[in-house]
Amino acid sequence: TDLIAQGRILKAEDLCRQFLKKVPHHVEGMRLLANIGTRLGVLDDAEFLLESAARLEPENIPVRIDFIQVLRKRQKFERAREVAERLLQKSPENPQFLSLYAIESMQTGDYDKALEVFDEVLAKVPGDPGTLTSKGHALKTRGDYDAAVRAYRDALASQQGHGEAYYSLANLKVYSFSESEVTAMVRQVQESNDLSYMDRVYLYFALGKAYEDQEEFEESFRSYERGNQLKKTQSRYDADQMSEDLAAQREVCTADFFATRNDFGDDAPDPIFILGLPRAGSTLLEQILSSHSQVDGTLELPNILSLSQRLRRLGRGTDKRPYPQNLAELSREECAQYGQDFLRDTRIHRQNAPFFIDKMPNNFRHIGLIKLILPNAKIVDARRHPMACCFSAYKQLFAEGQEFTSSLVDIAQYYRDYVQLMDHWDEVLPGFVLRVTNEDVVDDLEAQVRRILDFCNLPFEEACLEFHRTQRNIRTPSSEQVRQPVNRSGLDYWRNYEPWLGPIKDTLGADIRRRFAIE
Repeated sequence: TDLIAQGRILKAEDLCRQFLKKVPHHVEGMRLLANIGTRLGVLDDAEFLLESAARLEPENIPVRIDFIQVLRKRQKFERAREVAERLLQKSPENPQFLSLYAIESMQTGDYDKALEVFDEVLAKVPGDPGTLTSKGHALKTRGDYDAAVRAYRDALASQQGHGEAYYSLANLKVYSFSESEVTAMVRQVQESNDLSYMDRVYLYFALGKAYEDQEEFEESFRSYERGNQLKKTQSRYDADQMSEDLAAQREVCTADFFATRNDFGDDAPDPIFILGLPRAGSTLLEQILSSHSQVDGTLELPNILSLSQRLRRLGRGTDKRPYPQNLAELSREECAQYGQDFLRDTRIHRQNAPFFIDKMPNNFRHIGLIKLILPNAKIVDARRHPMACCFSAYKQLFAEGQEFTSSLVDIAQYYRDYVQLMDHWDEVLPGFVLRVTNEDVVDDLEAQVRRILDFCNLPFEEACLEFHRTQRNIRTPSSEQVRQPVNRSGLDYWRNYEPWLGPIKDTLGADIRRRFAIE
């Protein structure tokens, strides 16, 4: 546990494994190793350990709760709900178990049941701010904007310093704070001594949005800056290590590499990957495509990232090559099996359409792996002007997985590395990726829609132009924005903050500045 706190995760893992070799059925040891696996992104190992621990001690509540959380991370939502339901059956009046069941119901898309159970919790714990905020999230995802606002405001009425509720209002994107709400937030960050770390982070990001709406851009930037500085203190993100990892993809995945593997993988054409950087317009593209009768919208699926982590761990031994170098060692049969596994494991998220979308943005790092296991998949690269994209990500508080967004320098370096890697994929896999820029979509929606549908071998459907009318649950920060027609309001919005964005310009480098005419 101390090694984990120091960030020495691999050392902690080795120590934990040594202990479990001596005491193989030690439940707390298994739970600790599962925690380490979760931190390393090895979720399949964590799931196996916790499932085994739950069989050894069926009444161990912490193990069950950890198991539910890992199943949720693996997006095995139905299974997580079943485990939560069994907990609830043992103690039907337990507010914690009710909350877990409501959250897992929400994850499965059963928002009516989730809202019903949240109300049961609130009947037992009136005014509980966490439950009210979760209820607001369910209402927001379902598209009930006014009710979501009421839930978040009720949470604040119950607890003035509940930062998540303030940030949730800001994260609606189309909500404007009143003067009294701004005053209350300022008072909390300046005067309250009992704010948690995360409450303080939430409040700074909410204040950034509040000042932005008031066009007090310097004060807005300083608030975002303070929030990100706090976030950065808890992050172990290494920008240079990320650059090395992405460079390794370019070194391994050459044109010759793919030429000798052109018959690898499962040839199903079902998946459409929309990838790129966060806040680059991927949710808009997903909403357009999922409005087509032959396409299911799903989620940001973790399957490709999980497979890359599994391959990374297979290479840990001194006699094994690490990922992505060990891609060269995969056989034709292994690649076909990995493709089949992806199709099987993602089936739970699909309806009945022949095609489906995986919108995980970070999949751009693993296009070589995707080509090996799913050679007939379609890949759409959602791209946005670097200054707009970098700053938009900087002022967005992500739940997890986007640690590079806490620093202007880190995010610009990430953007630069992303462009270099996408240039590489274009060179070695010509025609495999369709690039769609957010600015082009806004300027000529119909032309870009037709271009995307042609690339995906789909007939034109008018519904794709009327995407904002499509009724579906949307879980990303852009949920309210893509329920409206496209507009130009956000294209050059970053210029309001330009005096403070010098580190982005400097780090992007001369080539990208030249490409986008950035002065």
